[in-house]
Amino acid sequence: MSQAVAVSCFPAALALALLSAQATAQPVSGEPAAVGVVRVERQQITQSDEFVGRVQAINRVALVARVAGFLEKRLFVEGTEVKKGNLLYVIEQPPFQALVNAAKASIEQFEAQHRNAQVTLQRAQTLLSTPAGQQANVDSALANERALAAQIAGAQAQLETAAINLSYTAISAPIDGKITATQVTEGNVVSPTSGTLADIVSQDPMYVVFPVSVRAGLDLRDRYGPKGGFNAVVVKVRLPDGRIYGPDGKLDYVSPTVAENTDTVTVRAVVPNPQILPLSEPVPRELFDGEFVTVLLEGVQPITVLAIPRAAVLSDQQGDYVYVVDAQNKAQVRHIQQGQSTPSTAVITNGLSEGELVISEGLQSVHEGETISPGPATPGPQLDSRAGASGRSATPAAGSSGGRQ
Repeated sequence: MSQAVAVSCFPAALALALLSAQATAQPVSGEPAAVGVVRVERQQITQSDEFVGRVQAINRVALVARVAGFLEKRLFVEGTEVKKGNLLYVIEQPPFQALVNAAKASIEQFEAQHRNAQVTLQRAQTLLSTPAGQQANVDSALANERALAAQIAGAQAQLETAAINLSYTAISAPIDGKITATQVTEGNVVSPTSGTLADIVSQDPMYVVFPVSVRAGLDLRDRYGPKGGFNAVVVKVRLPDGRIYGPDGKLDYVSPTVAENTDTVTVRAVVPNPQILPLSEPVPRELFDGEFVTVLLEGVQPITVLAIPRAAVLSDQQGDYVYVVDAQNKAQVRHIQQGQSTPSTAVITNGLSEGELVISEGLQSVHEGETISPGPATPGPQLDSRAGASGRSATPAAGSSGGRQ
């Protein structure tokens, strides 16, 4: 009898438990979701485009021997900076000095003979006015004098050549720069065919060379050409460790030829590369020849744009969109178009008007058409005023915080 009562009561107890669970799952109240909003505002930004570039020395000199001889001295410390005119190598000089001395002796000999020939010529010309004089003697004396004068000129040329070769035994720095390790050590025979002794690479300023696609180049030309071309752009360099290099550079060259294999043009900037600690040795500098860097082309004059935090931007199959708060405090989807943006700032070119409220916090609980409770968004970092081309092609940062369709 008791088992029958228990079985009959079980369905009623189960139904009561299900009703209780449903009541627990429903919201306690119908209050709208609290969200943080920001107002669409105009602000000034600096347009920026990023490219990958390489640092190149403006001047590079390969030191070679211009005469053959034994390398007698090396007068520099490898890897340090040298100044123009510093003596770097000395080739054995006595053989070349001997040639100079021999050339000088030849000149003195020919000059003595030339003086005697001049006296003989003068005497023959004097006798010509007397019965003892003969024209043949005058002609012979004149020819001898002219021949000796030519021999003097030839000896002087030999002296100049010997002096030049003697000067080539002292190899000095033709430019300021950092010198590499020597390829030939003292005691070895060097000659014009023995190859490079060492290289000197100039240090300040430096070139930064980077390729620009034809499409990007046309965009840069249209953007900055009317504003002054090269003078409308400042070049900044981001070092491999992520730091922005201090001194700014200037564009100075654009290749007139498009590379067929990459469809790019080569652009070059000149960037200062001053010493960090002038009294240290070797002299440290930030930029190195051959170094890879990131090149930032920034407009000199800022532009005014509509901007919102990038966190407010979501994405779906139709593109980028935001939630706008209407007059009834309801969330409405608004598709937008972005211009040059950064990871923290979205530049709006279409879809929003100045003064509208956009939801930037609490997006995970927002649905289109629902009433929400808007409030000021939590103050974050100041909006980035530098909009770069890399932001234009990057995936919207807020796509990971919802991205609902």
